[in-house]
Amino acid sequence: MALNTWSDTIVIAELNDEPMFSEDMDNLLQRLRTLRDAQDEVPDVIVDLQNVATVNSSNLAALLTARELLEKAEPRHRLIICSVSDGIWTALLATGLDRIFTFSENVTTALATLQLDL
Repeated sequence: MALNTWSDTIVIAELNDEPMFSEDMDNLLQRLRTLRDAQDEVPDVIVDLQNVATVNSSNLAALLTARELLEKAEPRHRLIICSVSDGIWTALLATGLDRIFTFSENVTTALATLQLDL
């Protein structure tokens, strides 16, 4: 995964299929926890799933954990998931997570959403 720092307030996480998905999400979660614990500014996060075909329950749990960390940060930050395939969208619909997360068509649109909401 590439954790791309787009700006001081936005990070883009480009994820891949398993087994890298779990490792990459662990790295992202560790980074968010480290920033939070150091009382540094926690960024908004865009999760790009363009290279991910399917997700499992552990992947979904990691995404929920990231969302929770961002929402509990002071000030509150956002997680936007983009480039969702039909297979992943089916899993999100089946679990009801389509109502929990914020989605965007692609990274460019997600960036615009975050920057317009500032």
